[in-house]
Amino acid sequence: MHKKAFRTLPDLEKACVSTLYKNWRSKCTIPTAGLYPFQWLWDSAFSAVGWAYIDLSRARQEFQTILDCQWKNGFLAHIVYHDDDAGKSYFPGSAFQGAGANPYAPKHVATSGITQPPNLGYCLEQVFQLDHARAEHTDFYKNTISGIFRFHAYLYRDRDPKQEYLPYIRHNWESGTDNAVQWDAIWQSFEPRQYDIQRRDTEHVNDQQRPTKKDYNYYLTLIELSKELNFDEQQMQKTLPFLVQDPLFNALLVASNESLARLALQFGMSDIANTCLQWAQKTKKAMNRKLFDPIAGMYNYYDLRNEKMIKGSGAPSMVALTAGIPNKRQAHLMKKTLQSAHYWGEDKAYFLCATNAVTATDYDSKRYWRGPVWIPTNWLIWKGCERYGFKSLEKQIKKDSLALVQHYGLFEYFDPAKSTLQDPDSTGYGGADFSWSAALILDMIQSDNANNTKSRLDLYQQI
Repeated sequence: MHKKAFRTLPDLEKACVSTLYKNWRSKCTIPTAGLYPFQWLWDSAFSAVGWAYIDLSRARQEFQTILDCQWKNGFLAHIVYHDDDAGKSYFPGSAFQGAGANPYAPKHVATSGITQPPNLGYCLEQVFQLDHARAEHTDFYKNTISGIFRFHAYLYRDRDPKQEYLPYIRHNWESGTDNAVQWDAIWQSFEPRQYDIQRRDTEHVNDQQRPTKKDYNYYLTLIELSKELNFDEQQMQKTLPFLVQDPLFNALLVASNESLARLALQFGMSDIANTCLQWAQKTKKAMNRKLFDPIAGMYNYYDLRNEKMIKGSGAPSMVALTAGIPNKRQAHLMKKTLQSAHYWGEDKAYFLCATNAVTATDYDSKRYWRGPVWIPTNWLIWKGCERYGFKSLEKQIKKDSLALVQHYGLFEYFDPAKSTLQDPDSTGYGGADFSWSAALILDMIQSDNANNTKSRLDLYQQI
């Protein structure tokens, strides 16, 4: 797909809809065929936002299917293996994950033992705003709010050893930004086991666009260490070499707490609303106190195991805008950083928002989260700009996002350099016909239709 894949927005809109239908599997949406053949946690929530414009029953089903596989302790897994036969195209499968022996794990389906960024509450509110039949689905919303609340309670109970209200992640996959440059410092702190495995991802995608074999040694080591501890949270907390307070993860936790609070009030669930508001406020304060870097104009990461700060970089560090975490001064610093030559390039030669500074020595325009533009982080920052009234930046991020998918198609991620558009051999990266790209681009297109969306600014002011 090239030569400007979609010449008009209506053509692009139709492609978004057809992509979601193509990736629907009985009761959930897979990210894309072959490369990711199961249900992924934060992908599914993003997909629900797109389905809300097409088929609200499927939007609700995404959440129902996720919560049907919730662990007894509230944990939600990043992969649910609904159809293990599909695993021939994916590694690691459920057997390698080995999470089923944990006493809290569901017995009716296999899942992984790690999670993903907690965007469910935030995305549920997006669906609720579009649900014209919400009054007929009170039980669904109340049960879903309760399930997501249990997930948040698990994070604050089992992932916050110092009670800082900054839950940690214990695997880089839990960040959603699998091979981000931030993890390089942690990989230097321990020796991984060596694996001779048959990579399935590189059968679908050029290996220059994927994490390296060396990277995978670290990823699989963390899974095996967790398996040996039977995914016992207290033991993993004592033992695992990877414990990180991640700004994107915690920003989405704040955003989802706020959304749950607003939704809970709609259904008379005042105890949940009050608790979520307290969590949101305390995590906001903790992020600003511990993670904000006024010199860099973004939020950093904190390595709990080695007790040291890791510098933030790019779009993932900017998602705090979505949750209203920075004050006005901090938010303007973040805006200035995004619009600097480090991210926009000289003479605005790059599309926003790269996942690593384009001037950084470890910037890689092709390799997954080490440089490329991703639609989900763009969408979240776009929402954040709306929240802070950064109209010109909001408009630019939407314009850049649409330009990339119109030119290349609904790929997983994209080269930020505008110059690549002139190369007839250039392409989008990762999986094609990607669900979250389709769903969130559809929301961007529909955002101009005042009949489809309520003002988020009005909703934020209710807190």
